[in-house]
Amino acid sequence: MDRDDSRPIWVQLADDFRRRIVSGQWPPGTKVPSVRELAADTGVNPNTVQRALGALDGEGLTATERTAGRFVTSKASVIDSVRRDLASGATDAYIDTLTAIGMDLDQTAALLTERWWAPDRLVRRTTGDAS
Repeated sequence: MDRDDSRPIWVQLADDFRRRIVSGQWPPGTKVPSVRELAADTGVNPNTVQRALGALDGEGLTATERTAGRFVTSKASVIDSVRRDLASGATDAYIDTLTAIGMDLDQTAALLTERWWAPDRLVRRTTGDAS
């Protein structure tokens, strides 16, 4: 995860954890790694990880079971709603960027279609390489 100094780390972690859930990296119903494991993996304080996971609990994406740990929700509707919210935010940023450089809807749609099927994008989508 690339860090952004303009946003609190716990917010960035929560965003990263949301993406893990909606992408299926953390599938529905599975146990979330422990706070200590996540803290070690991300290099942050366990309290910061706990705060990020607390945000996911509040959204219904995860839930803690007293003795068993924290689990990803099994409710597809909750995951789909968060996926749509993330996609809407990315789409809005895309639209803002392209309209700022003078592109209209037809040009934008053509570019999106062209890039969606571009060989370099297909390789990244199938291999999971987002770089």
